[in-house]
Amino acid sequence: MKTLKFTAIATALLAASSVSQVALAEGSVSANVGYVSEYHFRGIQQTTSGSASAGLDYENGGFYLGTWVADVAEGLEIDFYGGYGIELESGLSLGIGATTYQYTGDFDSAYNEVNLSAGFGMFSLEYSVGTWDGVDGEEATTEADYTFTGISLEHNGFSGTFGSWGDEFSGEYFEVGYGTEIGGFDVGLGLIFSGSDLDDDEAMYFSLSKSFDL
Repeated sequence: MKTLKFTAIATALLAASSVSQVALAEGSVSANVGYVSEYHFRGIQQTTSGSASAGLDYENGGFYLGTWVADVAEGLEIDFYGGYGIELESGLSLGIGATTYQYTGDFDSAYNEVNLSAGFGMFSLEYSVGTWDGVDGEEATTEADYTFTGISLEHNGFSGTFGSWGDEFSGEYFEVGYGTEIGGFDVGLGLIFSGSDLDDDEAMYFSLSKSFDL
């Protein structure tokens, strides 16, 4: 399990090294801020009230690096990610990267993933392999491996996602939503239906965000 964590970190460092070899002037830097009435991630509720977030991204020739921070009530979620994506002449897009999810406070311990993605037209597929550090102080007995598979469809602002956890985690969820731009802001409304191994609940959320180039 530790090997996968090191692989995820090494992949992120490799992406960072590759980006540093291309001229920064040719790349683009953007930032984003957002708010969601309830924060859910892959079918699991992270907050029961509003959550504010902010992020910073760098892109250059298919390479990308970024960080994203969100309020999770009992601390902060701090994500770091990097990777590389291409789009073929056929319209098929492929990507590989790594993500680490870190937390302050007592909300949770860290998750480290290798991420694979593919997309064509309105369809996209995500497959991630990760490790969870486990409960603080009980890492040796609670550390776990997991996989996550997500299949999404998006068309004219409407979207739908089916996600499934695997390996030592389990659970499925379905999410539908609609997003549009109003006055320069991205506004969205979503519904989540989580299975019994996750929240075993339904939830509706509202989101507001804005991205801008630096």
